[in-house]
Amino acid sequence: MDSHIEKVLWTQDQISRRVTELAAQITHDFNSVSPPPVVVGVATGAFLFLADLVRNIHLPISVDFIRAESYGSGTLSSGAPVLSLDSKLDVKDKHVILVEDIVDTGTTLSSLIANLVSKGASSVSVCTLLDKPARRKIQVELVGEGKFYRGFECPDYFVVGYGMDFAELYRNLPYVGVLKPECYK
Repeated sequence: MDSHIEKVLWTQDQISRRVTELAAQITHDFNSVSPPPVVVGVATGAFLFLADLVRNIHLPISVDFIRAESYGSGTLSSGAPVLSLDSKLDVKDKHVILVEDIVDTGTTLSSLIANLVSKGASSVSVCTLLDKPARRKIQVELVGEGKFYRGFECPDYFVVGYGMDFAELYRNLPYVGVLKPECYK
């Protein structure tokens, strides 16, 4: 699989350090919040990031998943996300931290935030491993006292690894790298 990667953008060690920093910031910011926050991971891309993040958050938290699909087996967002798995935890009057692998156009994230607002979340924060502002089409509006936590700003490449995929492959790479175009064209 390594031979399919054009270049590594962030190594396993760089990711680990940054995840620890993000978790420390979240722990600090939500230390006095009651009730404790609900952390909702966006499946499937954020599963590794979510696992590492919550293990480093030193607060009582609830964890759940939500799934929105907008890429299919392609490399560009369809712009029309479909919610295929909703969270099961009650978020009414709670602080929610939505954990994403990558924020690209902002379309999927905006629809997920709207879903949480419709369920009565008192605030929605976003914690994303990668932020790709060059591709943003919709400015993401946080809710209540929500904050935006970003691991790394991502250049406009198609990236895989650390949970992120192309056609369900490459999620198990321990780093984030640029997939060679011949692997997806």
